Amino acid sequence: MRSKLVLTGVLLVSLAHAREPKHYQTGELLQMESVECGYDENGGKGLTGQILGTDSEHKKTKALLCQEYVLQSDRVIYRIRPKDDKHPVLLPVGEKAQFRMVKDKMSLRVEDLDDKEREYFVISMTPREDSKTAESTSKLNHLQ
Repeated sequence: MRSKLVLTGVLLVSLAHAREPKHYQTGELLQMESVECGYDENGGKGLTGQILGTDSEHKKTKALLCQEYVLQSDRVIYRIRPKDDKHPVLLPVGEKAQFRMVKDKMSLRVEDLDDKEREYFVISMTPREDSKTAESTSKLNHLQ
């Protein structure tokens, strides 16, 4: 009986330590833009028109707009779009955000909003120019 308790305790402790903590990077949401991300087509055909043969092939096409955010971290500028196109949450521009990369997506949370993690697609990544110049000047100062 006692050995079962000890074994159970060891297993619980090992499971608690096996789960790695989530490591977040910090960044700032610089801006939000509405960009075209597809088209919505609405054909003029109705059920009655198809049966009677009176509908024309007139289609209404309108561009769909998606939110695209610019997130600036210490070394990289990310352009991201929400994974959930139907119910995107409006993020506060100018606020700090915490993020981490999970496989090919970014999990992002804003503490001031509701502290929930949301998934975003990374559209592009650009290295920050000011971080390059800061690194090069620190290397030059170190060599002198």
